Amino acid sequence: MRIRFLSRNEHKIEEARVILSGVGITVVPVHFAIDEPQTADTAQIVRLKTLQAFHHVGHPIFVEQTGLEIDRLAGFPGGLTQVFWDTLREDRVADLFGRGEDTGVTARTRIGYCDGRQIEQFEGHVRGRFAPEPRGPRDFQWDCVFIPEGETQTFAEMGADRKNSISMRRRALDAFASRLRESLR
Repeated sequence: MRIRFLSRNEHKIEEARVILSGVGITVVPVHFAIDEPQTADTAQIVRLKTLQAFHHVGHPIFVEQTGLEIDRLAGFPGGLTQVFWDTLREDRVADLFGRGEDTGVTARTRIGYCDGRQIEQFEGHVRGRFAPEPRGPRDFQWDCVFIPEGETQTFAEMGADRKNSISMRRRALDAFASRLRESLR
């Protein structure tokens, strides 16, 4: 089965490609800009992104939104993580949120899928904490400061195989893949 994935982030495309290929789904990357609403409500962002993507392509397609929900900030930034990250970057985030008693954070991925008849959403999340300093490669946003619960390494230090086996994106893609398999029966 082939499925279109709208993303301009090559790291996300590669993760989706690797994870979904394990269940016989081929990811077809689609690259174009859409207007992303600025709200902390990730479900609303995903719904609107999914509608725009389907309208533009006219074929079944999925989108995703991944964000951080910081305990100290009552779940903020959520859907606004990209703006938050672009402003603060890894050193500042680690300094502000990786020190002290409350370093908890939830990484959450929400996938939106439209087949032309309906929009469905699938979610995966991983609890973790911020590292007190960036560790590992800094090429994929906040992977260098996020340590999943029960682990000692950041996502960046783990490498792709280990990260992909436990990530929030993996969990959301697994739920999505399960739904796709059911639709083929």
